[in-house]
This record gives sequence, structure tokens and C-alpha cells, in this order.
Amino acid sequence: MDTATIERSLEVAAERGGDLTPAVYARLFAHHPEMEVQFVRDTTGAVRGEMLQRVFEMVFDYIGEGAYARGMIRNEVVTHDGYGVPPDVFPLFFDAVAETLREAAGEDWTAEMTHAWEQLLADFHRFAVHG
Repeated sequence: MDTATIERSLEVAAERGGDLTPAVYARLFAHHPEMEVQFVRDTTGAVRGEMLQRVFEMVFDYIGEGAYARGMIRNEVVTHDGYGVPPDVFPLFFDAVAETLREAAGEDWTAEMTHAWEQLLADFHRFAVHG
């Protein structure tokens, strides 16, 4: 895993895009409008922000120690299935995050970042499906 490239992509996106939470969820809901109803009670956006923060924590764990990301993803698939989020839809949130990062980084996004995120997303999708 190209740790430095993933870290750099997150830094660039944060510098250029600020709080990415609204953009991530707008993208998710545009691709999967049926998921918006899951957040009807999140009137302040706090749940959305916390969920995105957890994704970033999983990313940093995975590219670092790798102590819990795989298990946490699998656990969250099961938890979210209980909320009505189908297991095959759950990992698509990671795609929305990556797409939003790329958009926020704009012209500073590199081919290396694309490759690093493709690898990370493939792993996260595999963990979500196969554990």
C-alpha cells in the first residue's frame, strides 16, 4: 500500500475542499437516493460527520498498523444491514469518499493517487464482502 500517496491525497483534498462531509453525502445520495432516508433523523449532520470521520480513521489504520480496519469494516457491514443498508451497497460509501477526495483535490490529484485509492478501495470492498 502506498501510504505516503494516500496521506498526501487526504492532505490535498482537505486543504482545497475543507469539510468534505456535505459533498460526500451529496455524491452518495445522487448515486443511491434510497440511502438518504437512512439519515432523516440526522438533522444536524452530526451522524454523517462521525461516519466520515470513522472512514478516515479506518483508512489511516489500514495504511498504518492495520490493527482494526478490516474487522471494523466487516462489523459495520453487519451493523448497517440492521439499519436497512444492503451489504452490497455499504462499500459504495468508500467509493463516494474517494470520488469526493479526487474532486476536491482537482488538478493536484495525480495518477499515483488514483492507483493508490484503487488498491485501497479494492481491499475495502473485499473486506466488506468477504471479511
